[in-house]
Amino acid sequence: MTKSSLRLVRFHWAGKPTLCYPVISEILKAKDCKAKSIEVSLDLGLSREICKLTSEGIEVRGELIEWSKLEKIADRERDIYYIEGGELLPIHIAEKHFYKLVFVKWLHPPTLEIDGIHMHRIRDVTPDIDAKMKISLLGRLKCCRVLDTCMGLGYTAIESLRKGACRIVTFEVDENVLSIATLNPWSKWLEDEKIEIYHGDVVEGIEEYSEYFDIIIHDPPRISIAGELYSLEFYLKLARALKPNGRIVHYVGQPGVHSGKKIWRGVIERMRQAGFLVEYDEASRCVYGKRIK
Repeated sequence: MTKSSLRLVRFHWAGKPTLCYPVISEILKAKDCKAKSIEVSLDLGLSREICKLTSEGIEVRGELIEWSKLEKIADRERDIYYIEGGELLPIHIAEKHFYKLVFVKWLHPPTLEIDGIHMHRIRDVTPDIDAKMKISLLGRLKCCRVLDTCMGLGYTAIESLRKGACRIVTFEVDENVLSIATLNPWSKWLEDEKIEIYHGDVVEGIEEYSEYFDIIIHDPPRISIAGELYSLEFYLKLARALKPNGRIVHYVGQPGVHSGKKIWRGVIERMRQAGFLVEYDEASRCVYGKRIK
């Protein structure tokens, strides 16, 4: 695969009204109080709007959601739904793998779960705080060209945009992940023209770049899933794509830490062989530094 065969994706957020556990609970409480209307969030906490309550259900942007449908899912604390045709449809995709958008904490973005594995840290931090911790290790991003190797729901690309990056190139190999992102209100900033999204494998796509990027954010799936993205061969490709003295942050995580594994040690060794001067940050669970040769 070459860059010319990669599919450039123009991201479009679907804009569907979404509901999650706190909002559903709020609506049902208003029903019990016999309220005539309620101001709630239909985009996972990003904004609020007024909806009419009737004896049959709640009217959401001209669509009636019957009370029985809301009551049926009222105790599903992790699930997120979008509204279409008067139905509450769960945001998940069941194919070879099972993809699911999962509620984490009110006023914070959801995570993506693939086959039961979370794609973000959620036990001790929320996905947005996690993204900010990674980006903070890079210093100033104003007017920088950024490579975000694995887009996912786009939180690190979006945080780079907020920090002033002038161009962000990101890759997502899984079309189902792209589809989930279009239904996630917290991914809507991926529509920005400064973010260039390619559907394809970063291992191949990165070969088109030579000393082009000021910054690289490498946040791959865990090593047991995508071992090639932790290899010396791939780190050499990252080094080639990065300008001399360009900065890099690589999320490693702590898989197997309770059994004594410290995979960041091997990551640091291979990255140093590839020409990076790096160290490990325990708080963010990232290896970070710069290209020196």
